[in-house]
Amino acid sequence: MQRDEIEEYVGRCQQLIDSSPQMDEENTKVKLVQPFLELLGWDLYSTEVALEYTIPMASGSTHVDYALLVGDSPVVFVEAKPVRSSLTDDEIQQLRSYMRQELDVDWGILTNGQSFEVLTKSRDQNGGEEVSVVQFELDDLTENPGVLELLTKESIRSGKSDEVAEQVAATNRAISSLQANEDSVTDAVTEAVENEVGELTIDLEEQAREFIQGLGSVLREQRQFVSDEPADNTEKEPDEADDSSEEINAKRSRIAGKIARSEIEGDGDTRVAVFPTKESGVPFLKENEAWGFVRVGKEFDYVVMYVTDDVREVKYIGRVADIVDPADAELIREPADYKDAAKIADGKKVITFEPGSLHELEDPIPFESKYPQGLRYTTLEKLRTAETTDELL
Repeated sequence: MQRDEIEEYVGRCQQLIDSSPQMDEENTKVKLVQPFLELLGWDLYSTEVALEYTIPMASGSTHVDYALLVGDSPVVFVEAKPVRSSLTDDEIQQLRSYMRQELDVDWGILTNGQSFEVLTKSRDQNGGEEVSVVQFELDDLTENPGVLELLTKESIRSGKSDEVAEQVAATNRAISSLQANEDSVTDAVTEAVENEVGELTIDLEEQAREFIQGLGSVLREQRQFVSDEPADNTEKEPDEADDSSEEINAKRSRIAGKIARSEIEGDGDTRVAVFPTKESGVPFLKENEAWGFVRVGKEFDYVVMYVTDDVREVKYIGRVADIVDPADAELIREPADYKDAAKIADGKKVITFEPGSLHELEDPIPFESKYPQGLRYTTLEKLRTAETTDELL
């Protein structure tokens, strides 16, 4: 699979989504999901792809949108939802129940053409419980095309996908263990260093805890995408380094402070844009008092940011000053220095905020079952009163 093929697919799909954000399920399947399956090497016009595949259930039978087969046996189930909807926990549970009915189906894909969640049957649990392996967005593929290697026909048939799933499962176990045993692991690291070098003039326990927390962050970042390409370990100059250090982030941060949602000024029907970001995107927000690189349609007065990964909260807000081309945004660093540089394309903009208006929410809005997988709109009244993301979106 060539990178230019992936970029062409992403560009074509994004144009379709931008021109028809309320696309229904049938159009989503034909225009977005089926080209995705073809990109993975599956032939829609052969017996290896079955549409509306019948699944026997205890109370009768049901259908899954696509079954991908090896020989006569289905190995992957694909469930499609319309672009205009979000992927919910109920839909994930539905796909899990479908996979449970077929012994040979080890993989499941839930998608609305813009967001994707991949499930696999866990190899280290009795009964092969269906677990989420990876989540990604359409735009992510231009920067991290390696995630598709997990799902290609060749990888599924050869068993390579199973090996990758094992690696991801091991990473998930390591993350869970570090979170559950942070205190004991911190004590062990502190003791090991003291035994090797003796007492130090720094707070060794604090440094050890930061190391353990940083290790967890690195593991979470690693599991987002899977690729055969080796990591780029080339040392960077300090100005070009990724902002993984809290100290560097604090120096560059333009967060004005915290604000309660009830204190945000404006009429209740004021339009608010809701954008998702990974934790790795937060430094851009803090450094620049701005958000990018995105396509926008309607006018809006505020931007709020939903942080994914382990945060899963609507956490930041800024009042819009202007929407400009990336070249005119006066960013702290050049766009090419950011992790998301590959997402910059024709028509994408940077949203700048009024000076001093970027705040962290004192009362962030937690995830319930819906979250913005792309740009969504809400109102200031909903932002002020929402108990969860379900009430906001």
